[in-house]
Amino acid sequence: MPRVLQRIALTACAFAVMAIVAKAPAQAAAPDSSAPQPRAQAAQPKAPPAGVDAWKKAHDEQLLTDFPWLAKFKQEDAQLPPPAPGEDRVVFMGDSITEGWHLETSFPGKPYINRGISGQTSPQMVLRFRQDVIDLKPKVVVILAGTNDVAGNTGPMTLGETEDNLASMADLATINHVRVVLCSVTPAFDFPWAPGLQPAPKIDELNQWIKNYAAEKGYVYVDYHSALKDTRDGLPATLSHDGVHPNPAGYAVMAPLAEAGIEKALAQTGWPSLAQN
Repeated sequence: MPRVLQRIALTACAFAVMAIVAKAPAQAAAPDSSAPQPRAQAAQPKAPPAGVDAWKKAHDEQLLTDFPWLAKFKQEDAQLPPPAPGEDRVVFMGDSITEGWHLETSFPGKPYINRGISGQTSPQMVLRFRQDVIDLKPKVVVILAGTNDVAGNTGPMTLGETEDNLASMADLATINHVRVVLCSVTPAFDFPWAPGLQPAPKIDELNQWIKNYAAEKGYVYVDYHSALKDTRDGLPATLSHDGVHPNPAGYAVMAPLAEAGIEKALAQTGWPSLAQN
């Protein structure tokens, strides 16, 4: 075939192929591996329960007007008579886990005083410790603090800061001849009002410090955590309505542990050495 005819034939074939391609269904182009790929949507943390926003607003307003909330028990403290001769008065100092504990039910007939305030952190407790504990002249104070420190209720806190505040309360009690019972922080897998903080390992670390510190200084240590925790290192539904606050069944587990700790503190002789901070 002459060269000119060959060129004409090849050109005709090329146009035919182009026509076929133009009529064929379009296919998606291969992805460019060098182009940035869209990120998978991150799982969103659970929304806090209804009412939490209102609680937080009231809480923040309270912090501005009376940070330690001295007004909460001021009148009750002033009206409380001194302990009767031979009275083994005990003050429970803490947050909502203490406030929600009906001591008269768990310890009927005992001269036990509840000074828990919902939402409080350890720095707030230090500031009201003299008014709400020392001035009441108890023989023993039961200190349960740290849950709301981990939750950041009054701002971010390190575990070291919580430890310092626990030591300060223990020092104040000791120098005023009040026996000290230091309690482990109760378990929590998550906080309904501050979800996603993964508090369980922080609580474990804080509890180990409390246990070691109590042994070092001669304070009584009460381990609520081991008796309450589930396989997730949290508070099970059988013992709590929200995974943080014990229900009556939870307090029934805690009560004999607290009572044993109080009896041990009352039986102590001598006084522990003060903390060296």
